[in-house]
Amino acid sequence: MTESEKKLVFVSFCIEEYKTLHGMNGRSVADLFEKYGVTDYLLEHYSVLHSFGREAILNDIDHFVNARRNDA
Repeated sequence: MTESEKKLVFVSFCIEEYKTLHGMNGRSVADLFEKYGVTDYLLEHYSVLHSFGREAILNDIDHFVNARRNDA
């Protein structure tokens, strides 16, 4: 698997897990990630984030989104 494919799988995992955690549908999560730049953040910091556990990744995403919301 190429590095790009690994990153795509990671972002897909994050979307699915975030969706499940927050009771959202995939489109809503994708829109949220786009609005606040979460996908770019995940791709930029993949080398560190992919080594975290599920809970830590989701907590990090929540903190990132909340920080962006507060800055808006």
